[in-house]
Amino acid sequence: MKETVKMILKRGAVSFALSAIIGLLVNLIVDLIVNSAGNTGFISMPPEARALFPTPAIAAYVNVLLYGAIGATFAMMTFLFEIDRLGFLIQSILYFILTAMVLAAITVFLWQLHRHPQALIPTLAGYAVTYFIMFITQYRELKKNIREINRDLMSAEG
Repeated sequence: MKETVKMILKRGAVSFALSAIIGLLVNLIVDLIVNSAGNTGFISMPPEARALFPTPAIAAYVNVLLYGAIGATFAMMTFLFEIDRLGFLIQSILYFILTAMVLAAITVFLWQLHRHPQALIPTLAGYAVTYFIMFITQYRELKKNIREINRDLMSAEG
């Protein structure tokens, strides 16, 4: 159990760092492009979200930390796929629900979706479509692995 918790925390830490760094780089690139095109002072956050903080820099730091939190959550919740008693479909549904709750909470805060409720449905729909694609990919990989295991077992027996 202790090793499992260590593994989950390690996954979370690595994913947090990667997500935060990638989020920072993407924001930096977008900000550089938009600012170089003449829109000086642009920061890739809604003004309502920036207004929650004393300075735009702190708002940007929090934005990057939230990117990290999303990545960490997605990585840490993969432990669900290691619970043998749960079937793949149940694991996938639980993963979807738990990660969607975190994603929705952060995006409501980060992109101020509560002020723009018309954007909530497309945001959640985008996540659902993305997750559906991931689910199909995982399912196909799982079927392939099962076929290979069965083939190896058959050749070992025969």
